[in-house]
Amino acid sequence: MVVPLSAVPPSRNGFYAINNQFLANGPKGFQEFKMLENQDMYIRIDLPGVPEDGVRVTVDPTKKAVSVLADAPKEHKYDSSPRNYGLCTGLTCKCCEISGVHAHMSDGVVRLLLSKTLSKTPSPSCISFLGGPDSKKDRCCTGTHQFPHGTDPHDPALTGRVLQPHPCVNLGSQMAYESKQLQNGSLYVRVDMPGVPKERFTVSVKGGIVMVTGDAPAVSHDSGGRFYSGDVAMLSTPIDIPNRRIKMVAKNGVLRLIIPPV
Repeated sequence: MVVPLSAVPPSRNGFYAINNQFLANGPKGFQEFKMLENQDMYIRIDLPGVPEDGVRVTVDPTKKAVSVLADAPKEHKYDSSPRNYGLCTGLTCKCCEISGVHAHMSDGVVRLLLSKTLSKTPSPSCISFLGGPDSKKDRCCTGTHQFPHGTDPHDPALTGRVLQPHPCVNLGSQMAYESKQLQNGSLYVRVDMPGVPKERFTVSVKGGIVMVTGDAPAVSHDSGGRFYSGDVAMLSTPIDIPNRRIKMVAKNGVLRLIIPPV
């Protein structure tokens, strides 16, 4: 018999990152916003399960926002359903408009570079993005700002005991962990680790505990790399079993396992 392990915080302080219970180090949050030195805007959005050709980015006719639509297919017959993502992000200031968008999708993460031009009398530095706590305000401020207010991926508020559902999921699972008990006693497990290439996942079984890890390198203007680690299942007998007995499929920032009974 194999049983799933529920999401229990590893410490009294809760999960390192409430957006993903397996994230152990690195920037937190489903999205990361950053103003670059050349005043372009960098946005990282986690879309686990979405292939490289599964995302569509369009600029709104107002030239103030971009919409992102993405589809993550049902890769395994035991997935509960496919997933569909949708969100809108961009500017909320009155002085600028989006002049160009470059999007790169890999390993379940889309990274956007938004360039902008001045449409009215400029302020020294425009740092406003949609989706933050001040999203309805016109926030053009002076000074150097790496992270617009409320978007710092190292914010302590992103640590806690209660996991957050993915806010961009329109269809399908909003959580990073899914399990299904199979009729033959095996356990199917899906674990989201956005940003992890398929060759950087590992699975081990020690003392009857199935543990997974994933190493996501920093790409483009990410504020840092990310490391994932956690226990996903427990065997009925506290023994070690060889990794080859576990069927593993790693694709688009998602790890899928079929763990046999002892």
